[in-house]
Amino acid sequence: MAGYFSVFLVLLTLGSGLIWLIDHLVYAPKRKERIALAQGASEQPLDQDVIDQIAPVPAITDSAKSIFPMIAAITVFRSFIFEPFQIPSGSMMPTLLDGDFILVQKYAYGIKDPVWRSQLVDVEDPKRGDIAVFKYPLDERIDFIKRIVGLPGDRIVYRNRQLFINPKCEEGEQNRDGLVCGEFNKIDVEIVNRDEFKQGSMPLVRLTESLPDVEHDILINPKALELSERYYQQAGTRRDEWVVPENSYFAMGDNRNNSQDSRMWGFVPKENLVGKAVFIWMSFDFENGPDSLLPSWVPTGVRFERLGNIQ
Repeated sequence: MAGYFSVFLVLLTLGSGLIWLIDHLVYAPKRKERIALAQGASEQPLDQDVIDQIAPVPAITDSAKSIFPMIAAITVFRSFIFEPFQIPSGSMMPTLLDGDFILVQKYAYGIKDPVWRSQLVDVEDPKRGDIAVFKYPLDERIDFIKRIVGLPGDRIVYRNRQLFINPKCEEGEQNRDGLVCGEFNKIDVEIVNRDEFKQGSMPLVRLTESLPDVEHDILINPKALELSERYYQQAGTRRDEWVVPENSYFAMGDNRNNSQDSRMWGFVPKENLVGKAVFIWMSFDFENGPDSLLPSWVPTGVRFERLGNIQ
């Protein structure tokens, strides 16, 4: 089921629309009749104050007529076209930073009803490298955002901070999406810098990872433990190896040592997908030091250079 705010919007839209419709079909014609009778009995045109006394519009009807068009437009836009999200953590650094505000394309992976989230229209499936928002499989009240690295049928290995992909291929196929069939393809990485980001006092290495058709930057903490004992253990595979089930996806954060993702809890079912992150429309700094008089949630600046399409 959708989040509480989505349900509230739908109920408010239906409620205000129903009040407007009943008034339009039942009560508005009766008010017009009363006004017409009063006008016929008067030698002078009726002013608005008199009309309001003869055929008053109930306050709830007046409010419903005022808010219905706006609420309906917001509901349609947010449910089927774009929805704004705020990045709450650093799990997708350096691609997305805490304080980024993004737009998610809701129709990218299909059109769903805004309450029960059942699929109404199929559009397309996620591509490797997409940044997707989805309902956290262990608690669907929470939205997660990660990068899709494994498609249905793929075999994924993450070992010694290195990603390997053995793609699902049809019989006789030698290459799929730029990956060689029948073997684990090492995903190339190239160091960008070693001192731009830190986790506590430890510097992080920024690298460019080259998925097929998508190059993006990731962060690695070279001194952090692998913690493979916490990985999700799939039956019949090694602890750091996974086979992506049908209608599911393997998702990882770009901040590889600071992300709770498919390595820890398993796969993203297709029905949990919310949409594709496509645009940063605002980005705030929240660098309030320990001596600052401002609360931690008050921004200290705007990162205009971050605005634009998401890679």
